[in-house]
Amino acid sequence: MSDTKPGVVVYATQTCPYCTMARRLLDDKGVQYTLIDVGRDRALWQEMEALSGRSTVPQIFIGETHVGGCDDLHALEARGELDKLLEQEGISHE
Repeated sequence: MSDTKPGVVVYATQTCPYCTMARRLLDDKGVQYTLIDVGRDRALWQEMEALSGRSTVPQIFIGETHVGGCDDLHALEARGELDKLLEQEGISHE
C-alpha cells in the first residue's frame, strides 16, 4: 500500500461472508473505503498477503494501520477504539 492510498482499504472477495460483514460495519458508520477485490486477481491477492502477512480475507487497513480481518474490526468497534483510530487517521465517519 503506497502513501498515495490514504483512508480505509479493504481487501476482499465478492463471495466471502466475513467481507460482507466488515463492509457492512464500515457502511453503517458512514466510512468511505477503497475495496480491492482479490478474488480473481492473483497479483492483488499476493499484494494483500505481502502487506498483511495473512492469506485470508478480508484484510482491512485504516491509514497505515493493518487492522486485520472482520473479527478484528468488530473487536475494535466493541472496545470503542474504531472511532478513535478513524479520527486519528483523519477519516470522517458518522
